[in-house]
Amino acid sequence: MIRFSKPPFIGTELKYIEQVALSYRTSGDGEFTQKCSALLEKLTGTKKVLLTTSCTHALEMAALLCDIQPDDEVIMPSYTFVSTANAFVLRGAKIVFVDIRPDTLNIDENLIEAAITDKTRAIVPVHYAGVSCEMDKIMDIAQKYHLFVVEDAAQAVGASYKGKPLGTIGDFGTFSFHETKNISCGEGGALLINAKNAEYIERAEIIREKGTNRSKFFRGQIDKYTWVDCGSSYLPSELNAAYLLAQLECVEEINRNRLQSWRLYHERLQPLVREKRLEIAEISPDCEHPAHMFWIKLQNLAERTQLIAFLKERGISAMFHYVPLHSAAAGERFGRFCGEDRYTTAESERILRLPMYFGLTAEEVETVVLAIEEFFIIGKGRQNYR
Repeated sequence: MIRFSKPPFIGTELKYIEQVALSYRTSGDGEFTQKCSALLEKLTGTKKVLLTTSCTHALEMAALLCDIQPDDEVIMPSYTFVSTANAFVLRGAKIVFVDIRPDTLNIDENLIEAAITDKTRAIVPVHYAGVSCEMDKIMDIAQKYHLFVVEDAAQAVGASYKGKPLGTIGDFGTFSFHETKNISCGEGGALLINAKNAEYIERAEIIREKGTNRSKFFRGQIDKYTWVDCGSSYLPSELNAAYLLAQLECVEEINRNRLQSWRLYHERLQPLVREKRLEIAEISPDCEHPAHMFWIKLQNLAERTQLIAFLKERGISAMFHYVPLHSAAAGERFGRFCGEDRYTTAESERILRLPMYFGLTAEEVETVVLAIEEFFIIGKGRQNYR
């Protein structure tokens, strides 16, 4: 059986967790939380990184820092995870969905400006598969209309755009350390605050600590802490941070290993691409990506469904991805689609993600590719695979 995904495991996770347990300090913002933040700050060059319990919560913190109010509008792609929208819906915002580009499945930067109204407060680009949106144009638009940019870089730890680490280009960035991500602690995330927005750091610490100035108290800056703002419990435990630290120390090794698998898929699937049996991602030279996923696109939904079943019979797990948010009941309630849905729905029905994880072997990649080739050889003589 070739699984679709496996959480990475380095080997030092258990050692670090034991250290936390024996220290009798398992709540957050201890030694391991601080080490994780320092490593992420070094990796990204950002001013401040705050660990959170999830990328969802990092996005919620960003919405609070942007001071999103009821009836504000926030622009984002519909092809994303529900958390991207929920963080702003919780503040009362209306979500304005914009179509995606068929090549990257990222928001189409050329359609953003037409979606801006006098209620628009922020743009949320989602770096799908860890491949960057066209951030230069997005930042130019944001500057022109005085809008916040919150990068949903959940899949993009270690990725960059024109040499700039993703998550550090907009006003705020968010990472995910969910079980399915390159770097994982089961559930976890991070909020990135750039130097140009350093004035938000103190409030972000308060929001993360349930609206209290507890962080300043532990640094010895005040003699007691109290409730000073709105907030919630967004701080992960030291146990999560200990597990995460082991992997952050090996982030380059993990991403390098995944890239080897990604490149092998890319090379081996070229004959099917040339025959126009399927499409695969072609990455712009401006983008360095962490091989978070390898996707292919089939002719249509029916063919994708058939291939999923075909691979499953051969012990290979492959998955489709998001159902566009604007087509969901909550999406209709809390948002609207601006312009034509030319690609979002159509592309979402064609995409298929192949097995990808740290430690995937070249032999396993070859097995997947040979199975896909077999599917198309069989399919030449009949309309549908059954």
